[in-house]
Amino acid sequence: MADPVYLSVVIPSYKAAGILNKNLPVLLSYLQKQDYKWEVIVVDDGSNDHGATEAVCRKLGCLFYQNEKNMGKGAAVRTGMEAARGQFRIFTDADIPYELDAIGTMLRYLDFKEFQLVIGDRNLKGSSYLSEISWLRKFTSMFFTWFVGTIVTTNFFDTQCGLKGFQKEAADFIFRHARINGFAFDVELLYIALKQNFEIKRIPVRLSNQEKSTVRVFRHGISMFFDLFKIKINNVKGYYKEEV
Repeated sequence: MADPVYLSVVIPSYKAAGILNKNLPVLLSYLQKQDYKWEVIVVDDGSNDHGATEAVCRKLGCLFYQNEKNMGKGAAVRTGMEAARGQFRIFTDADIPYELDAIGTMLRYLDFKEFQLVIGDRNLKGSSYLSEISWLRKFTSMFFTWFVGTIVTTNFFDTQCGLKGFQKEAADFIFRHARINGFAFDVELLYIALKQNFEIKRIPVRLSNQEKSTVRVFRHGISMFFDLFKIKINNVKGYYKEEV
């Protein structure tokens, strides 16, 4: 019988072979120094890049999965989480944006403190988020953050930080019920967790790397707001309750 996997790291990817080739070795170097069994799962969300992403993953020794068509970041993360074998499961972005000591902090809270979710929060004291963004994106981000934290995930304002960790049982429940494929999937994950009264810990994160964002303010912004209302509708329809 194979040794159980302690940590699964899931990385959604879309046309990101070059970014992965540059940044995955940093993550792998960190994990290779740890004394637990781990796996890194990369999910390509229908890039049609002629196998470039898969080739990078095979070269670096990561597990590779692929959605047949481009469905959205939420769908890619869900595919990875469903394939994961780890007792604890973390997802982050292809550019590995945050300092990796956050992984150890997350595992400490998930394992020894027994929180069911641990999420990065760029608003907490101790965080460093030095990205240079346009005034338009900054404004829309602030409005979206306020709207979500006030209307959907009360008091959880930084839902979009690309670093979240789960205990296995919590991940199984949340991703079995999640339905949002786009960028608002983070909101849905927290909404489901809050509905289940899962214990959630927020931790500060420090930005160490950032590639050019794939978020388009108007196109993605409009779809994200529609998805927020879908989350409310899904809840009314009972989609986030455990099947009897």
